Amino acid sequence: MPSVAEILIPLALDTPYSYVVPAGLDLALGDVVQVPLGPREIVGVVWSLAETAGGSNLRPVTGRLPYPPLSEPLRSLVDWIARYTLAPKGSALAMVLRLPDEANAAETIRVAVRITDKPPSRPTAARTKVLAVAADGALRGKSALAKEAGVSLSVVDGLIDDGALETVAVEPEPVAPRPDPDFPRTPLSPAQGEAVDELLTGFPWHRPPADAAPADLRPVLLEGVTGSGKTEVYFEAVAACIRAGLQALILMPEIALTAQFLDRFAARFGVRPAAWHSGIGGKRRERLRAAVAEGEALVVVGARSALFLPFARLGLIVVDEEHETAYKQEDGVHYHARDMAVVRGRLEGCPVVLTSATPAIETRVNAARGRYRHVLLPERFGGRQMPDIAAIDMRRDQPERGRFLSPPLVNAVKHTLERGEQALLFLNRRGYAPLTLCRACGHRYQCKNCSTWLVEHRFRRALVCHQCGYAERRPEACTECGTFDNLTACGPGVERIAEEAAEVFPGRRIVVLSSDFPGGAERLRQELDAVAAGECDVVIGTQLVAKGHNFPFLTLVGVLDADIGLTSGDPRAAERTFQLLQQVTGRAGRGEKPGRALVQTYQPDHPVIAALLSGDAERFYQEEIQAREAAGLPPFGRLAALIVSASDRAVAEAHGQALARAADPPEGVMVLGPAEAPLALVRGRYRFRLLVKTERNVDLQGYLRAWLVRGPKVRGNVRVAIDVDPQSFL
Repeated sequence: MPSVAEILIPLALDTPYSYVVPAGLDLALGDVVQVPLGPREIVGVVWSLAETAGGSNLRPVTGRLPYPPLSEPLRSLVDWIARYTLAPKGSALAMVLRLPDEANAAETIRVAVRITDKPPSRPTAARTKVLAVAADGALRGKSALAKEAGVSLSVVDGLIDDGALETVAVEPEPVAPRPDPDFPRTPLSPAQGEAVDELLTGFPWHRPPADAAPADLRPVLLEGVTGSGKTEVYFEAVAACIRAGLQALILMPEIALTAQFLDRFAARFGVRPAAWHSGIGGKRRERLRAAVAEGEALVVVGARSALFLPFARLGLIVVDEEHETAYKQEDGVHYHARDMAVVRGRLEGCPVVLTSATPAIETRVNAARGRYRHVLLPERFGGRQMPDIAAIDMRRDQPERGRFLSPPLVNAVKHTLERGEQALLFLNRRGYAPLTLCRACGHRYQCKNCSTWLVEHRFRRALVCHQCGYAERRPEACTECGTFDNLTACGPGVERIAEEAAEVFPGRRIVVLSSDFPGGAERLRQELDAVAAGECDVVIGTQLVAKGHNFPFLTLVGVLDADIGLTSGDPRAAERTFQLLQQVTGRAGRGEKPGRALVQTYQPDHPVIAALLSGDAERFYQEEIQAREAAGLPPFGRLAALIVSASDRAVAEAHGQALARAADPPEGVMVLGPAEAPLALVRGRYRFRLLVKTERNVDLQGYLRAWLVRGPKVRGNVRVAIDVDPQSFL
């Protein structure tokens, strides 16, 4: 009887397709194959195999591809994600089976130059300088050689053309150098040492062979105040994992993948780790993937997509800054990488460590219930003190008209700079101003594709939509009434604060850190390194400066608008504001000198601000957890959002209403909506939201599946996106 293979294809399909396995082709579960689909050939994965008497009308598998097969735990993870998120199984597979066309792109060849035996035909002073530097025979890049010799690049090019220098192709850098777990390191503090011992307790590959007690594979919450040395603690867990001959994965919010972190890793292990993020591509990406599958890459540091790499011997997963909302994917398959890391750890039988100074409420509750182990670092490393935090009541200490820095904050920054220390001004708002309007006619500049105001970016001389990326030049005259000199910027962004800081602190070196500045991630990493090296005086930044950076010369943090996150209808608004403010104020005083933070607020008595000022994080968590439990919100209840969208507003609203009529919620389930989304129009599509709120023990996914079957069929360009455990309510 012929064998029939069920092949899962990485498209928005929920069931595998059946293909006959041709004679002579030996397939196993998880093999990556090529199969016909309609008129084209496509990649898929063997999901099941069976012997059958039928199958004569089935098309044959074209062949097996030379890619690592998907392991059973990885296939189970695909099934689990599809069940939990209600995404098509093929869409979940697409996150794991990343074999894009760019994989065939040639990796950039690195070229160096070196001296030859041939003298130049026309010696000059500049050429002599170059040849003197190159006389040692070492390989150098052209730019590096020109810089070292103090000449222009054209002089080096001339010597190459003349034959006095020759070009040499350099082997690509290894993607996975081997970390040394016993590389000399800075001694741990007693508290860190105790935390390491507690962390490793129960890890299956760390216990003595004679220990008959069962392994404790509960996830571990490693919680410590900012500057307590959590990274060094989990580095020791990584070292123990390497000694056991296993691989480790460290997940980070992408923006936190800085050279500073990679250098900290190198200081502990002698080499940098293999890094997996959006900045790598082509053959290098595929070489790294192969190194992971072969077990050659022992430690991978990556953004959330690294969770789906085909590890051969995965022994440890670390989720750094586990509270970060960047771990939630908001399009396509709506999954949370922190939660999926816990699932993969369970499927692989490996420990999972979640680290944060401000854990998510859900993680805190899991630790309190005993589902997670809880390891604490309550004090900063080296006996350093937490920063003193004080509020500036903006009702009394108002800035000058047209300015945004209050007099107490200005004075504090001046005194800090006079002592040769750094100050950070924090405002979680990109650009120059969030709104531009005409004072003559009141016209407000809005995105053509979204229901959002265009943000002025003065450095780019553009008005930009932060939802879809639409941009237009900032006009000289109002496009509505035609008058000149009446367009005004309303409110501040970091660019406007930089402009004010340059006036208030003349002659000081000011750097602005924002994710949308020209130069991308590489320039941002360079500027973060410059701040850490003390090469600037005033840092002005958005939330990316709060993500685990260590600035040893920074002693003052000024939060310009602490109230910015407290006015939304998001049920997690208080938690996120507290986390963000706690993290950003924690940047102060991490070096040898003590730190302080000043918080500008119009609501100094707000519970979040009061908890921040008191330093009593436990009180905040207790009150927030009690409020969540009383309201039946996660983790004491469950939520799911259905976002209906269409290019026609009436069509989207009608489909949402039809869905609501078919809801038929049972006991323990509440359906709210449809209501127009706060962001009612995004990328030309009108959006309506329905929210499902259930008790904790309700089968939410089962209810949603049954509801969608009862509901109206999706027609035209209507889309229904399902977001289980939503993080965004926009």
